Amino acid sequence: MSEKVNTVHQADVCEIVCHDEEKVTRVKEQIEEVNGVELIFKALADSTRIKIAYALTLEKELCVCDVANIIGSSTATASHHLRLLRNMGLAKYRKEGKLVFYSLEDEHVHQLVSIALIHSKEGVGDGESIRK
Repeated sequence: MSEKVNTVHQADVCEIVCHDEEKVTRVKEQIEEVNGVELIFKALADSTRIKIAYALTLEKELCVCDVANIIGSSTATASHHLRLLRNMGLAKYRKEGKLVFYSLEDEHVHQLVSIALIHSKEGVGDGESIRK
């Protein structure tokens, strides 16, 4: 019995195996610098947390009750998400009497959220939109 082998040709894969030793060595020496960065993206990958972060780009500061109303949740749920953003170093808070106000940790977080929004509106690759 002969075995039939299906060969799939993909245009996005090298047809031969080779690498540029100099480039590989140079990059490998620095690649570990990204350790931990995935946690930032993991925190922002949740749709509720990215909405909260985006709201904090629109308003410099929001109290937990404001955030809860914006995202349509309980204050406990909003507080949970805000606490996670704070623990990840993306947000900070201050207490004023019985109110707790949150803001983004710094301009870098504001830029991350803003750039991601701009990119998603532009679409990906050959003009196809991310949202379908």
